Amino acid sequence: METETYLVKKTDRPRRKQKPLQDLTINNVSSGIISAMLAMTGPPAIILAAADAGHFTHEQTISWMFAVYFFGGLFSIVFPFIYKIPITGAHSLSGVAFLVTITPHYTFSELIGAYLITGFIIYIVGISGLFTKIMKWFPNEIIAAMLGGMITTYVVRLISSVNDLAIVGIPAVLGYFIFIKWVKRIPAVLGAVCIALLITLFTQNIEISAMDTSYIFPSMFKPDFSIIGIFTISLPLALLILSNDAAPGIGALESINFKPPTQKIISASGIFTMIAAFFGGQSANIAGMMSMICAGDESGPREKRYMASVVSGALILLFGIFAWEVVPFIKALPKSFVSMLAGFALIGVLGSSLQMGFSKEKFRLSSTFAFVIALSNISFFHISAPVLALVLGSFISNVIEKQN
Repeated sequence: METETYLVKKTDRPRRKQKPLQDLTINNVSSGIISAMLAMTGPPAIILAAADAGHFTHEQTISWMFAVYFFGGLFSIVFPFIYKIPITGAHSLSGVAFLVTITPHYTFSELIGAYLITGFIIYIVGISGLFTKIMKWFPNEIIAAMLGGMITTYVVRLISSVNDLAIVGIPAVLGYFIFIKWVKRIPAVLGAVCIALLITLFTQNIEISAMDTSYIFPSMFKPDFSIIGIFTISLPLALLILSNDAAPGIGALESINFKPPTQKIISASGIFTMIAAFFGGQSANIAGMMSMICAGDESGPREKRYMASVVSGALILLFGIFAWEVVPFIKALPKSFVSMLAGFALIGVLGSSLQMGFSKEKFRLSSTFAFVIALSNISFFHISAPVLALVLGSFISNVIEKQN
């Protein structure tokens, strides 16, 4: 039976009626800020890369940025308030990386339609309780290997960007290692990005056009639906969100003995994704790493940790509201710096994807094919390399390797 409150020991006192403002502490506020900064540093650069690949208009790009951060932030405020659990929302970073390979082949309206179907799929998975069964069709190792191949190029560009902009890149890389070794409270990615940004602001000439900074109200867009879009965008995107966001997020909460309402979280991720889709966003869902940060011991007393998610949600919601200022600023930054942001944001994802993808001997062949096909970035009749990697990798796993 699904429990919607976190585990409380029998020796604990009866829970008091919590007042949110009184539950704010230095610990949960700092965790919320760190969580939000993780979402607001590298991922926007990847969104802009996908928008540039698809030749989106300035208005479409701003609306996309608004949608994923506003509704992701709203998710992160609503659920913690309801369940008093640090269920942290954002959008799918792996989903955005996937879309860089997709946006050149579809119109903006077709993408909107595919995002709506993605949200509907996630919603059905949530209310039906089929999450575990569906994931058995596509082994986690294959999804991880596909994701690894898909994002390797971004991490390789990190190295070339450091070479091109050494005055910024070398201190950022050194800072990354320092944070990993000695400043474990703050994610190394966040530390490296902050160092790089500060040096860039002081050493580079950044000019933002006055025309680009005018306020643009987010718009709702009309969707177009296609069968091929369902199979090449909606299904792979839903799998990425479920496997790389929902599963780690819920797993992180359960590992700290919270009892998250799994079906409601997944179905709500589907609903929020469908709402975000009308504004151009690919998803708004529970976030894995951010939930782990907000639920950890560093967030203070257990019964108050939910406020870390609320703080995180409020900050990224504001980030979305000011997308009309954020997008021109990022566009004005040096291209090498933007590539650096994307590389730092994905380097941890690459490491964990490769570890998961090649962790089991029985998936070695399927994972290898999934990795190299995704890395190739080929396209076959508008079917992108990640989709081909997922399909062929799963086929090899379920047919060839299973017989062996």
